[in-house]
Amino acid sequence: MDYNSEFRKSIERPEDFWREKAQAIDWIEPPQTIWQPTDNGHGQWFPDGTLNTSDVALDANIRAGRGEQKALIYDSPVTGTTDSYTYNELTRAVATFAGALQDRGVTKGDRVILYMPMIPEAVIAMLGCARIGAIHSVVFGGFAAHELAVRIDDAAPKAIITASCGIEVKKVIEYKPLVDRAIDQAEHKPECCIVFQRPQVKAQLKEGRDFDWNELVSQASPVDPVPVKATDPLYILYTSGTTGKPKGVVRDNGGHAVALRYSMQLVYDASPGDVFWAASDVGWVVGHSYIVYAPLFAGCTTILYEGKPVKTPDAGAFWRVVQEHGVDMLFTAPTAFRAVRKEDPEADQLARYDVSSLKRIFLAGERLDPPTYEWLKEHTGLPILDHWWQTETGWAICCNPIGIEMMETKPGSATVPSPGYNVQVVDMEGSQVPANEQGQIAVKLPLPPGCMTTVWGDDARFCKTYLDPIPGFYSSGDGGFIDDDGYVFIMGRTDDVINVAGHRLSTGEMEEVVASHPAIAECCVVGANDEMKGQIPVGLVLIKDGATIDHDELEDELIEMVRDKIGAIACFKRAMVVDRLPKTRSGKILRRVIRQIADGEEYSVPSTIDDPAILEEISARFKR
Repeated sequence: MDYNSEFRKSIERPEDFWREKAQAIDWIEPPQTIWQPTDNGHGQWFPDGTLNTSDVALDANIRAGRGEQKALIYDSPVTGTTDSYTYNELTRAVATFAGALQDRGVTKGDRVILYMPMIPEAVIAMLGCARIGAIHSVVFGGFAAHELAVRIDDAAPKAIITASCGIEVKKVIEYKPLVDRAIDQAEHKPECCIVFQRPQVKAQLKEGRDFDWNELVSQASPVDPVPVKATDPLYILYTSGTTGKPKGVVRDNGGHAVALRYSMQLVYDASPGDVFWAASDVGWVVGHSYIVYAPLFAGCTTILYEGKPVKTPDAGAFWRVVQEHGVDMLFTAPTAFRAVRKEDPEADQLARYDVSSLKRIFLAGERLDPPTYEWLKEHTGLPILDHWWQTETGWAICCNPIGIEMMETKPGSATVPSPGYNVQVVDMEGSQVPANEQGQIAVKLPLPPGCMTTVWGDDARFCKTYLDPIPGFYSSGDGGFIDDDGYVFIMGRTDDVINVAGHRLSTGEMEEVVASHPAIAECCVVGANDEMKGQIPVGLVLIKDGATIDHDELEDELIEMVRDKIGAIACFKRAMVVDRLPKTRSGKILRRVIRQIADGEEYSVPSTIDDPAILEEISARFKR
């Protein structure tokens, strides 16, 4: 079957299409009903099927004879250690930890927050939750205590799982004090906190609430997978929202397993036994989908890498991992290779390693800029494949469908819609715009399996954010166009969410933090283009009348506030004091024009602007 016929079947006969794809996974009770619509046009996939995600990822591979194949390879240049687990070993570890969770009273439907570094125990904890039907919510280990507290209150977890520390390039970050502060700040109090003690730091445990991971596991017995409905939640993953309040993306069990299993064949052309490396973090959707779940669903060996593309120890880090572990497919964000290219522009480090195992390189998480694409293509000679997806969708909306047929690549394009995604470029009324004309990227409902089912605890917000803006469509929040050949080009967000090194962050949330400084009267934060990280936030601030503070001192304080409230990943490092902000006569800040000025682009003076002279003043400030 070629791409066009596969795509047409997925759109014209979706129930037949996904019934066929669902046969690729092991069900406890196979679904008879494939699709059940709801009033909002979204609906449920496989509503009468039952399964267990841990069983699909682990036990099914043992049944298929892959028990002694490596399931997980752990590579940690920051600690100088490597380790591996076969499917048999990983299944035992997961089943035993699941038993430990049950011993602490965690049962089906309970929420468990994970605040973990990139260690095998993070994967074991995620799969352990899935094994007993508990809903996990992984919070990136670099997030500040306040951000963790917000998620504790939203998810109301019965337990928190953490480690004594995370390890960065030049420093060790103690996690337990951050977790303690978050629990103190949160209104909801988890019943227990399970701590994995790493040798670099020993965390202090609070009697009665905190428990040592190894002690619990040593007393636990392995448990069998608990059957769950296909529509039961597997996990909650928080993503930035334009209000500053994070949105808890809910992923179900059945649709998730079917879609990710299909994606491994469609997008990555992966087969059982292939070594698949997603160089990401389990705190992000890429880590959920393509470190933990999809490679195991497909019987691959997945790599968990605790390091950076550079400085652990050098720009050859990725190539070393490929050589040592025989990596077949590498998937990372463009920002990673921009960092490698910056430190090793002639790819001298690449020449030191044998990367002949590598078949192709995949990039996603942000726009793949043509210079990075061309550099990788020139120096590796491999297919360099861009694809576009979101936390909300869990797998690629657009890709080069190499598992069906390899299509010509066009730099700047994520290629074509994946089967199941009826991607259209529309105006605000939902009418299609002509080819090559920019508009809003939207997906005609229903969405395929694997996509978010709702916002945790707030279905009205789910509808308002994603379904109501363009009736009959999922609104992606991204703008772009489709060319004459049907190739999709994503040009950027249409809201205040920016993409910093592949991490979606809300400028609105940063504005709330900056505005809370006692010297600030008003502020604006926009995303400016950055050669290394794609975008970085830049703040424009007005000081209150009568407030006296050194501008450099103020900038330092604002940087520290954003770091404390949101985390270092925000990369907020510039706050410029201005006399006034450009606004319309109705008082709306002209953020789009400020972004154009920050990026050095030509801009037109809006007819609605209150005072055109302010734009020249802002432009002069950016040029200093």
